[in-house]
Amino acid sequence: MEAKFFRVMKVGDVVEVTTRESGKLNKRTLVLQDLGGSKYENEYVVVLLGNAAALEFYEQDVVVAKLSFQTHEYNDQVYQDVMAKEIFRVKS
Repeated sequence: MEAKFFRVMKVGDVVEVTTRESGKLNKRTLVLQDLGGSKYENEYVVVLLGNAAALEFYEQDVVVAKLSFQTHEYNDQVYQDVMAKEIFRVKS
């Protein structure tokens, strides 16, 4: 996905997770909403990993983000992950 403008609707806490590849890693979840004139714009639950998770974001911030969509199967269920590959705050 190309970089787009979003509004931050919710900000999760930074948590430390353990990975098989790199050991410990910071993780944060944000809810981002497409910019537009409606409160019913598309919303995405987005995961930030590593250094991006340590960045400070606040509700109503406007950000530019490049999102990555991936799916995986676990226990015969398919899950979709939405991750921010790049994210920058434009305005508070």
